[in-house]
Amino acid sequence: MRKIKEFKRIRTILIVVAIIIAFISLFVSQSLVKDLSREEHSKMELFADAYRSLDDADENTDLSLVLAVISGNKTIPVIVVDDSGDIRSFLNIEIRKADTLSYLKGYVEHMRQLGNSIKIYYDESDQDHYNEVCFDESLLLNRLTIYPYIQMGVVMLFVLIAIFALLSFKKTEQNRVWVGLSKETAHQLGTPISSLMAWTELLKDKYDDELISEMEKDVSRLQMVAERFSKIGSMPEPVQADMVGVLDGVIDYVEHRSPATVKFVRDFPDPPVNAKVNASLFGWVIENICKNAVDAMNGKGKLTIKLSEDRNHVTIDVTDTGKGIAKNSWKSVFDPGYTTKERGWGLGLSLAKRIVTEYHKGRIYVAHSELGKGTTFRIELLK
Repeated sequence: MRKIKEFKRIRTILIVVAIIIAFISLFVSQSLVKDLSREEHSKMELFADAYRSLDDADENTDLSLVLAVISGNKTIPVIVVDDSGDIRSFLNIEIRKADTLSYLKGYVEHMRQLGNSIKIYYDESDQDHYNEVCFDESLLLNRLTIYPYIQMGVVMLFVLIAIFALLSFKKTEQNRVWVGLSKETAHQLGTPISSLMAWTELLKDKYDDELISEMEKDVSRLQMVAERFSKIGSMPEPVQADMVGVLDGVIDYVEHRSPATVKFVRDFPDPPVNAKVNASLFGWVIENICKNAVDAMNGKGKLTIKLSEDRNHVTIDVTDTGKGIAKNSWKSVFDPGYTTKERGWGLGLSLAKRIVTEYHKGRIYVAHSELGKGTTFRIELLK
């Protein structure tokens, strides 16, 4: 649980840092855009003054400075129109249509809608005759306007990649722990199981057969547990199996070791239901869910195991009448370390999910739960 909380904290920090960077970038970029926009507007006012001077010039006027100002504009698109709407000149505009005049007039309307126009009157007392300098934002300003949004996208992409890398690392680390723990457990169980098998053979001559028979059952059970652990980390091939038989075997085992106040109900169809499973590992899943259900009911209640099928799936529902699970914990119950018991590792449901999803390509999830009334775990397997 500590590592899970630490991972969630790192993920939250990454997202918060990304949002802060994005907003700072957006604020700085917008400030630069406003400054550059004001500067371009000032340039256009100077351009309009130069154009007015050009209109007022005579043969004795020195136009070198005026022409330098007009020709010095290399970036800002400009169209000059007269009071009748005719195009007089334009600069820094790429013609995109065959009908140049129509395109330019449409562009002028766009500039006016943006409020980017300056009127040059021939005579301040005559407001009917003028030239109008219409201009648009430069390519640099347009690029700077959309840059922060591109940067935000890049930052978010980086955060997603970082989270994905953390998830992959976390999953790899979990896999190593599972496999190492499982293999070591199987190895450690091997020697005492072999000794117990030898002792049971020796005890058959001195003690009651029924007693030895029960001991042999427990030794066989230990062998099966060791076999399950030894298969973790490998990919055991699932085989076609009768699901009723698989479930019956597990339920008989759990029921025999549960309090008499727990009622086990089997809701199985009459026709055989077959699915491809590894019976040893899949039995472990059902056993874990049933044991958790018995614990959730505090040893008293009803446990229903329902088997059904449709065209593509075999479905197993395990429903108890226990204390239930809060809805915000329906997914986290499968996280390693999650447990509500005072004594428990919180690995049972996590291992069950791994077996169902990775080894059987199925699904396991909380189908329904209500606090104080019970929980239904559902397993779906492909036929």
